[in-house]
Amino acid sequence: MKDGPDIAEVAALIGDPARANMLSALMSGRALTAGELAHEAGITAQTASGHLAKLREAGLLLVAAQGRHRYFQLSGADVAQVLEGLMGIAARTGRLRTRTGPRDPGLRKARVCYDHLAGEWGVRLMEGFLAGGRLRSDERGLSLTPAGRARFIAEGIDVDKLGAGRRPLCRACLDWSERRPHLGGALGKALLDLMLAKGWLRRAAASRLIEVTPPGQRVLARWAQGDDTLRPALATTG
Repeated sequence: MKDGPDIAEVAALIGDPARANMLSALMSGRALTAGELAHEAGITAQTASGHLAKLREAGLLLVAAQGRHRYFQLSGADVAQVLEGLMGIAARTGRLRTRTGPRDPGLRKARVCYDHLAGEWGVRLMEGFLAGGRLRSDERGLSLTPAGRARFIAEGIDVDKLGAGRRPLCRACLDWSERRPHLGGALGKALLDLMLAKGWLRRAAASRLIEVTPPGQRVLARWAQGDDTLRPALATTG
């Protein structure tokens, strides 16, 4: 028996269709109840309870009690990263669902990948930040440039605090629908939080879907084109 982590056990847990649907539902970053997850998976509450217990025991889920309800969420961004990667492989190899919901085009445009922006807009921003000199990508990976640090600080993101945390500051996260990377890591989360607070983005209820508001369209379009003019970007929706 070889040494090292047992990836087969984790893969088997994720590979069950019902459990995969429940984990995918938690990619929104929001905590959901067992009943909500059972609905997402199309199974009974009793069956969902057994699946959730296995996922908790494996360390893939966290649970918090509030009143009469228990709320489940992914145990960390690394779990979301694995799920997004598997979605990318499934899309690339043609393992697509035969029934697509009406929200699919919207999800491809802009969605939450656990705690950062994904989809077409996420990829466009990543490319704009590289073109505008905020980020650098080389053989060592993705990093924040001195100019990018100054610009993000000017926009209200505490880069020093983010860099002092245990989580990587910035990480290239492969987007399953665009097949190109979007911005993850602590900076990706902080950027999404900023855009939501400014009213440039709006989250749909109980969904990974993100709506880009008209003011957000203007700001994100500038960033996507590599335009780092700070003062217009600081405008709010009022």
